[in-house]
Amino acid sequence: MVLRTRHSTSSLDLSARSGAGPFQAPSPTNWRRQRLLRIGTNESIPTRVTTSDLEEQSLTETSSLHPNTSNPNNYGTLPSLAARQPGLILRRSRPPLPNVEFRRTLSATAISPATISPTLLRNTLGWRPSQRPISAYDAPLVNSNSAADETDINVRINGFRVWYSSFSSIDWLHDTIKDSVRFSRLRRGKSFRSRLRLVLDKSLGWIIVTVVGFLSAVLAFLVVRSEQWFFDLKYGYCADGWWKAQRFCCPGPDDLWMSSAEDGSCSSWRAWSDVIRSRIRNQPNSAFESDYVEYFTYTCVAILLATVSSLLTIYLTASTSFFTRKESGVLSPLFATNKDGGEQRRTSAQPKRKVLYYAAGSGIPEVKTILSGFVIHGYLGARTLFTKSLGLALSVGSGLTLGKEGPFVHMASCVGNIVSRCHSKYENNEAKRREILSAACAAGVAVAFGAPIGGTLFSLEEVSYFFPPKVMWRSFFCAMIAAITLRFLDPFGTGKLVLFQVTYDKDWHSYDLIFFILLGAFGGVYGAYFSKLNYRWSRHIRNGTRLKDHPVIEVILVTLITALFCFLNPYARMGGTELVYNLFAECKRGSKNMHFGLCVLDPGNLDHVWPIVRAIFMTMIMKGALTIVTFGIKLPAGIFIPTLGVGACAGRILGVAVRYLQWNNPESALFAACGDDKDCVIPGLYAMVGAAAALSGVTRTTVSLAVIMFELTDTLTYAVPVMLSVLVAKTVADALEPKGIYDLVIELSQLPYLDAKHEYLWADFSINDITDKEVDTIRLDRSNTVMSLRDQLQSLLDAGHDDSGFPILRTSRDDGGMRMVGYIGASELEHALAIVADDPDGQVRFERSYVRTGHDMTASYSSCVEQGSEDPLDFSVYMDEAPLTIQSNSPLPLVHQFFVKLGARYVIVTNTDGDYEGVIDKKNWLAFLSGLEEKS
Repeated sequence: MVLRTRHSTSSLDLSARSGAGPFQAPSPTNWRRQRLLRIGTNESIPTRVTTSDLEEQSLTETSSLHPNTSNPNNYGTLPSLAARQPGLILRRSRPPLPNVEFRRTLSATAISPATISPTLLRNTLGWRPSQRPISAYDAPLVNSNSAADETDINVRINGFRVWYSSFSSIDWLHDTIKDSVRFSRLRRGKSFRSRLRLVLDKSLGWIIVTVVGFLSAVLAFLVVRSEQWFFDLKYGYCADGWWKAQRFCCPGPDDLWMSSAEDGSCSSWRAWSDVIRSRIRNQPNSAFESDYVEYFTYTCVAILLATVSSLLTIYLTASTSFFTRKESGVLSPLFATNKDGGEQRRTSAQPKRKVLYYAAGSGIPEVKTILSGFVIHGYLGARTLFTKSLGLALSVGSGLTLGKEGPFVHMASCVGNIVSRCHSKYENNEAKRREILSAACAAGVAVAFGAPIGGTLFSLEEVSYFFPPKVMWRSFFCAMIAAITLRFLDPFGTGKLVLFQVTYDKDWHSYDLIFFILLGAFGGVYGAYFSKLNYRWSRHIRNGTRLKDHPVIEVILVTLITALFCFLNPYARMGGTELVYNLFAECKRGSKNMHFGLCVLDPGNLDHVWPIVRAIFMTMIMKGALTIVTFGIKLPAGIFIPTLGVGACAGRILGVAVRYLQWNNPESALFAACGDDKDCVIPGLYAMVGAAAALSGVTRTTVSLAVIMFELTDTLTYAVPVMLSVLVAKTVADALEPKGIYDLVIELSQLPYLDAKHEYLWADFSINDITDKEVDTIRLDRSNTVMSLRDQLQSLLDAGHDDSGFPILRTSRDDGGMRMVGYIGASELEHALAIVADDPDGQVRFERSYVRTGHDMTASYSSCVEQGSEDPLDFSVYMDEAPLTIQSNSPLPLVHQFFVKLGARYVIVTNTDGDYEGVIDKKNWLAFLSGLEEKS
């Protein structure tokens, strides 16, 4: 809600501090709460937002998500502030706030707290009907000075909306209608200025995705450079410049990975063992040995980096620390806080909600949830972006078995969200903003793998929920801009976008398909059981033991175990990207680069082959086990690189084994295609195929993953091997575990995600089994006062239905049945009641749009308002007069399509005669689908 106040010398200039105004930011939630709670009491109702309100707001405002005591499948994981402070109680005896009118003048005049009539309310508050403080979310629909147009009647029938609260579903239909009206108004102008504005509006999306792609690449460049420096900090520092990583301090002649510091020929790089030895050089019998010193410093620095990353994540991005005035549900008892102490009014039946840490994990499951039409305030904000970027560099630099590719998608989405808010076209339309977020996801994958085409397909296949052709074009353009920018920035100093880009000189043979199928089966088995084990570890160990309350200790323990074990294995000690690069690499005869011993000098000699196979096998076991316990800890962590590493290890082992057989059996019919070519088998190719299979088994991506691999190898020569292994991996994984890792994380975090790709078995259920027939309604044949509606809203929020609303009914004159007039959401009703809180006995009206005298059906709503036909007690402006309805004898798959294809927030159920029977909202539908999955 938005109220513009008078200014005085002793009060805060609210418009300067908070941007308040009829169509600007909403008023503080605590101020709204006080107005609503004091309806019908003898206390004065505050009509002015003061400095104390804003200060209290900064301390107490939080998300309005509340647990549902009647439905254990309630979505929304953000606890209210009251849930975190059990010593607080709702108290109505606090001193009244200053009671000042809010006329647009420069003086402040106190008004009487007595009962005010609607006419006196309009006169005293100085509102013209057109100045009704509609929420800023739909302000563009009211601000238009255009003439009458039939598109405006669509807005009037659909009703106005207020800002969405966290974990509430957006109204796709409303946002689509709103954008259509906005664009129609732009096209009506015939002047040069109007045409220029229309061209700018059409170009705005392309401009924004260009900026998003550029900034995403710059951010990726900074993270990569920082991660390299942090990773090498475990070994030493550069004497020529402390900000240089080892590969930039001592670059090798041929390969950047082969730094001259590896053989000790670089004097600029100072290892910690050398530094400590120089400090104690006067002690001839020193007990410090190089290996022990390196072991100790490696472990200590790794723990320090991971701990700092975890602390930043926990203390900067906890869900309870994100405050916004856009939240609704302020009447819920769990929203109430009181700094004066006392007990909190909370029943024991209400479970404590878990706290989310927005910068933790990869972020892809949460981004999928947001793109599906749910709102999580703060998750794509600037604070989360800063914490995710810095925390990611620290966590990857610590040497944990995690990657940075997945978090790049989250970071790019943050950039897209921040940039899109620069214009009201996207700021005031959640559906339109998700078009920019889809393009940003493509840019995130493009900078992660250097694959703009694969990034576009990944956004389409895995992340996006609504992906029309224009979004695909913009996504591809955004990914291209990101890839080009990153290529010019050259984060690795090699001219490559990623360091494990490889090229192979030889083609594959038909006999390879047998082993590629085996790798696909391995990837499917690994992906399924990795998902199962990680889910069970997170549910029963991480969230079922004392580790739940001590996330930093868990991070320290995991880092300690990782450092102690990985340091002993040279391959496990490598960075994830470095390991994948060396496993993918092709070994060429005569090359000086042996890729850390992975190139077997004599492939036919078992004495040379076995030590390398054993080392790679141990690396695979350690990486796989550590990834299970690492993914999900409270710091930024991706899953792509660890999974690629495990699959590449398996593929490299199989490739070395096949090459050993080919060397010792060159005349076998199996290897007849090789002839006399001793280098016929490429272990690096097997590693690449195995990596693709493992990643497909874990994430269940197919087309986009195959294209990413094509772009990594710069050729389509190996299209068939990659495609075959990916399809086999997904088939096997789906047979063993239907859900991929992202879907399991969504389930574990109780995120409200409606999967449009999942097929359900509806059994013998009918619509009557799901319809909520006990939902409270607003009857037009009864007296609906401000106070009675406030009490109904209070009951609705107490039951945990903060994302619901009220059907508005009237009695049929023919058969006495209840007929639908419209539907009003809880957030809209709260906003409307807060405006007229000064008149508790005022009669609220819900007039149908077609019941007008003296106005044409196609008259614009703006013209109607200007002529004074609207007043604050007419709530029809917020009413959806044409909600989606369905008959009670309709099949359940049709209901599912309403929610999936149309993006409905609620569906009204009627009988065959058109009488109202009940409501199915998205929250209850998700709970029903969850029960279906459990039964199946």
